[in-house]
Amino acid sequence: MLDFKELDAFVWAVKLGSFRKAALRLHITQPSVSERISRLENSVGDILLERSARPIQPTMRGREFYLHAERLLAQREEALKLFDNDETFSAPLRLGTIETIAHSWFPTFMQQLTARYPALIIELTVDYSPALNERLLSNELDVLLAMNGYLPTEQIEYDTLSPYEMGMFVSPRHARMLGEHPDAWASSLPFISFGKLARPYEELLRYLSDQGVRQPRIHSVSTLMTIVRLTVEGLGIGALPVATVLEEWRRGELYRLALPAPLPAMHYDVIWRTANHSRFCRSVGRLAQECARGYAHDKQSDIRHTASTGRWVTPGVLPSHPVASSLSI
Repeated sequence: MLDFKELDAFVWAVKLGSFRKAALRLHITQPSVSERISRLENSVGDILLERSARPIQPTMRGREFYLHAERLLAQREEALKLFDNDETFSAPLRLGTIETIAHSWFPTFMQQLTARYPALIIELTVDYSPALNERLLSNELDVLLAMNGYLPTEQIEYDTLSPYEMGMFVSPRHARMLGEHPDAWASSLPFISFGKLARPYEELLRYLSDQGVRQPRIHSVSTLMTIVRLTVEGLGIGALPVATVLEEWRRGELYRLALPAPLPAMHYDVIWRTANHSRFCRSVGRLAQECARGYAHDKQSDIRHTASTGRWVTPGVLPSHPVASSLSI
């Protein structure tokens, strides 16, 4: 098997015409150069240098092999440069994200990521957090934008992302009924949430239990935009990220419930395996943090504005006009 140290000794001996000069160039002793070249000749099964000539000359086979050895050393240098400059990273990045992020700040993140790493190719998977975490563990994905807490902490690194405020929404045709019947929000309509394996489903169950709702009907749906559509169409009370449905709330296609207590926010992280290219993954993670933070800042002012102009359902109040609510946002 060829060794790069042996190739170095051979190439520099040919270039400089001397074992002594090659030893000075490689910062080793002259006997070490001679020994490495002898091992190389034993590996290839042929004499590569005319040692009696001054300066040293390659044999016919040596001249032929020299061209290949130079290319191998040049390719080694090119490969090692990858670790000096992450901006030249060109291997496919297997990226996984949850749908909530895909429909919010992810396009901005993609634009900035591909601008920073022009040679990068993205292989994108959109799924729910448990499935993404499982694929990360089996080395099918490199970086996740998802909920953390499914993998052993010693196997991953992560940075936190800005959370999403959650709210409950209904269609206009259910808003009047809920306003007329103070307790109807928790008993008369089913809830619509993410899939049963997703953490928001579990958090909704705990929230409803804290509000005294013991056996709620919950439609579990695998995609965010389907939850939005079903809620707009009046299939139930949608538990949704507020920023995702701002337009529907502004246009009066959805009413927001003034809940007795706020829903838990949705918290996400950027996650990668410790065995991965940590410096590069951390750079990707910091960019994701910046994009998530910028989106959250921009949307917060939109949410505050919509909270004062959008339509609310407050138990016991008819929603014929926008209703101010004491709900903290």
